[in-house]
This record gives sequence, C-alpha cells and structure tokens, in this order.
Amino acid sequence: MAFALKGVAYITGAGSGIGQFTAYSLARQGVRKFALLDRNPVTPTVTELKKRYPDVSIKEIELDVAYESDVNDSIAQTVKEFGRIDYAVNNAGLGGELKTTDQIGLDDFQRVIAVNTTGVWLCQRAQIRQMLKQDKYSNSERAFRGSIVNMASMYGIVGPSLNVPSTAYATSKHAVVGLTRADAIAFAPQGIKINALCPGYVATPLVMTSMSADNVMDKERLKVPLQRLAGMEEIGDTIAFMHSEASSYMVGAALIVDGGFTIQ
Repeated sequence: MAFALKGVAYITGAGSGIGQFTAYSLARQGVRKFALLDRNPVTPTVTELKKRYPDVSIKEIELDVAYESDVNDSIAQTVKEFGRIDYAVNNAGLGGELKTTDQIGLDDFQRVIAVNTTGVWLCQRAQIRQMLKQDKYSNSERAFRGSIVNMASMYGIVGPSLNVPSTAYATSKHAVVGLTRADAIAFAPQGIKINALCPGYVATPLVMTSMSADNVMDKERLKVPLQRLAGMEEIGDTIAFMHSEASSYMVGAALIVDGGFTIQ
C-alpha cells in the first residue's frame, strides 16, 4: 500500500545525517508540517526541504534533548504552531568514545547516556503526554493517535565489534530498546504506536568521521553481507514505513536494518 502520510512530524537531530534524510523521506510520502530540532542549525535541512517541497511549513527549534525543560518547551512550541504531533522521530544521539569500560571516564559515559537514553525518554514522555490529548488523525482502524520511532542501533541488540569498543553507546542503545518495548506495551491500547529502529553502519558524517582512523570502517564494512554501508535515505525511508499504516500491526518492534551484519 502507498504510505500517504499526513500530519505533523517532530524530528530531533534534524540538522544532518539520518534526521535530515528522514525529513526528506517523510515529505516525499506526504508530510508537509515539520518541527525540526537540533543543537546545531537545521538550515541545510530546511533549505533543501523548501527547495523540493515549496508548500512545507517548518518550525525550527534549537534543542539539547538532555534538558527536561527544553524538551517540554519544544513540544509546546510544536503544538502551538501545528496543533498536534503525529510522527515523532527521536533521533538525536552521540557516538561517544570508542573505549572499553576500563578506559572510559564517568563524565563521558554519563553524557552519552544523558543524550541517547535519558534524552529519548524525555522526548518520548512529552510526546506521549501530547498524543494522549489528541484524537486519531483518521477513522481508519489502522490509524493511531500518534506514532513514535526511537533511534536505537544494531548495537542495541548485540554487543559491539572488537574493532568498535563503544561501551557507552551500546549500553545506551540497549536501554532505548527496553524503553521502547515497555512504553509500547503501556500505550498501544491507548492508540499510540511506539517502535525502535536498529540500523547497522550508515554513511553519516558522524560515522565517517569517528571511524575513519586505522581503516576501522573498511574492516567493519567487510563484515556486512551486502558489502556496503547503508545510505541515509534508506534509513529515512524505513522510518517513513514505520510511521505509516503499512506497519500498523508493528508495535514494540526493534527493527534491524543492518545489511545482514547481525545474522552472522
């Protein structure tokens, strides 16, 4: 079935990478109202969206998801502008240091958890509270009061590679999967669909920069059965599917999109 998305999208980490390309994918499927949030400017995303889809309406919000009051205020600003939130993408995150537990400092570990786990929880809590106040977007049996996709990782399902000792990152993403499942159970009966996406290696600016040393990325790419990294658009398209009625029976899933990395 066609995705045919309508409504309001709220995307964190929208200034670049997966968040940016998720906005493009949602717009291609019909979304025309966006709250785009990032610690950094979202200007590149806004410029390209308006170029491709001149009829879009965009609310730009500066946000560090680790701060409760700022998260709550961003939801309030979005609802004031558009009246509701239909598609939430909790994508903002940090890679953290590539260090094992004996090497990483407490501050570095806690910062990754603050953004990748607590930040997702803060956003999801505020989104749920808003979605509980709103009706379904349509009368379809397959429609929801709102849909949430949390950005986890294949390292939220399995342990990190020996070449990539990302202890804090893996810990944070396992927690995101647990959070997703717990809230999916609690709120599916109330018409809110919550799922997690677990990508493998994606050719984002962050990944290409952080894993460029010692040919780490080349070594990891060879472990992927498809023999390549995912394109950012491929992940954005998957998120569009997860928000659509095409995935209406998908609740609490940790959807792995990794080119086959974790099946070996």
